[in-house]
Amino acid sequence: MPQRIFFSKIQDGFKIIDWKLLLFLILFLNVKLVVKLAAICLIYLLQFNFKFDFKTRNSRLPLFYLIVVGIGIFDWIPTGFTNLNYTIAFFTGIFFWTLCILAMHQVKLSVEQNPEAVIHRTIIAFFLLNALISISTYVIIIIKTGAINPYLYQGEYQKYFIGTGDYIKGISFDISTTNAVLNGFGVIYFLSKKNVKMMMLCMIVLLMTGSNITNFLLAAVLLLMFIFRTDRDQKSLVFVCLLLLVIFLAKVSPQNNSYVSNYLGSIFNPGEKKPAVQNLLPIRLRPDSSLSPEERNEKIATLYLDSLYRLRNKEEIKINVQNVHPASFIEKAEIPTADINSAPYQHKSLVTPVEDKMKQFIQLHSSELTLSNNENYHQKLPGKVIASKQTFDFFKQHPLKIITGSGTGNFSSKLAFKSTGLNISGGYPRQFIYINEPFLKNHLDLYLSYFTKPDGFHSVANNPNSVYDQLLSEYGLLGLLAFFIFYLGFFLNNFRKLTYGIPLVLFLSGIFFVDYWFEQLSIVVFFELLLFLNLKEEAEK
Repeated sequence: MPQRIFFSKIQDGFKIIDWKLLLFLILFLNVKLVVKLAAICLIYLLQFNFKFDFKTRNSRLPLFYLIVVGIGIFDWIPTGFTNLNYTIAFFTGIFFWTLCILAMHQVKLSVEQNPEAVIHRTIIAFFLLNALISISTYVIIIIKTGAINPYLYQGEYQKYFIGTGDYIKGISFDISTTNAVLNGFGVIYFLSKKNVKMMMLCMIVLLMTGSNITNFLLAAVLLLMFIFRTDRDQKSLVFVCLLLLVIFLAKVSPQNNSYVSNYLGSIFNPGEKKPAVQNLLPIRLRPDSSLSPEERNEKIATLYLDSLYRLRNKEEIKINVQNVHPASFIEKAEIPTADINSAPYQHKSLVTPVEDKMKQFIQLHSSELTLSNNENYHQKLPGKVIASKQTFDFFKQHPLKIITGSGTGNFSSKLAFKSTGLNISGGYPRQFIYINEPFLKNHLDLYLSYFTKPDGFHSVANNPNSVYDQLLSEYGLLGLLAFFIFYLGFFLNNFRKLTYGIPLVLFLSGIFFVDYWFEQLSIVVFFELLLFLNLKEEAEK
């Protein structure tokens, strides 16, 4: 009898949430490609189904993926048979798109086969696990630094400080921006559901990641929801979320304010000279090898003035001591404090093996890399803005490519960076390295020019990654239109019936400027899960 009760409770537990879906999300969102492949294999073994049901009218799934693959094949045919390395890169790109289809099909099946409450509890379980890992990481940082607020901790050469959020990667162990975006989805979803505790938890984890662009986009979407799509209670929750954001920027991590202001200033005042990021170590402590001739003279002068100041102080101390009665000296115990002007409290830019490899690559291709080969050149605009200009300039020079693009992996994509063999977006077989010339002279050159400079240049704002740039440059106007009509249009076809679906679409549309999210195989599948769920909820109503 007790055994029956025990097994009965286990069965009831499996009915509460969709364990197959939860396991799939945890594995598929993992940063490692091999884990993503394991997730696909496992879910199709547990839930064997290949009935995608693509149709020209009332398609079960968005036709966007099939159209993009078709455009890619069309571009590959003229040159693919004569270039083995490009053929391998091309089929790698098609493989990524195929994984997108397989993952989307499975989350759609889960929504179709389970009650809404089961999917809802599964989503809660996912965010609870993600928050547990994120907060545990934060606690470990506190223990290591001994600082309750590591966002202000400048020790260990500012290992944490403004970059503390980079370590809050969550359950995916991907970049912290992925964690931020997922929690942004959570804030919108739980706000619509009026689940205050989960909404606050997602907002706190989102702020912990310190992702400025995600914070900005979410704040914009929350303001729109405040105006158009919330009742009185939800407006209060929106106000609380925005208040938490203000407190974080003002008190927890105030250095983010200057970062955001500099970034916005570089966009709206491109003519204004942008100061180069300097090594924050005082010039008297910096080695001569890292200094320019003018800086060396400045260092000599600084050291000379420091020595004069010390000598003068010693003379003044001797005079004052002679005129003071010994009884006036009172011993006072002082607790030594850290000198924040000393080397361990200043930022130290380290050259990683990947950066070293990139610098060697620049030397080998110095004649073709006009931006990255010029160490004295500092761009006045953020890298993303320059990348867009490069794409439009490319189409001016090759107007025939504007319809179907330059081809998969040929201009702007994670695949294009991956196939360079520079380990920028993961490993790639050396014998099959492929670099298309327009990519080499444009986005790769731009990326190298920023990411071989000091750490201050290594930001999301300066990489050329963007879904829109990828679709336009590699799949042309047809690919970009396919995205708006057959992807976003698929979910917005009955937009009057959507609740949290519309703000999620707006949020995703902004986030697509940040990275190659389809190839990232992470946030898109979670977005699709939430949209399929919203469509089902409203259809059943």
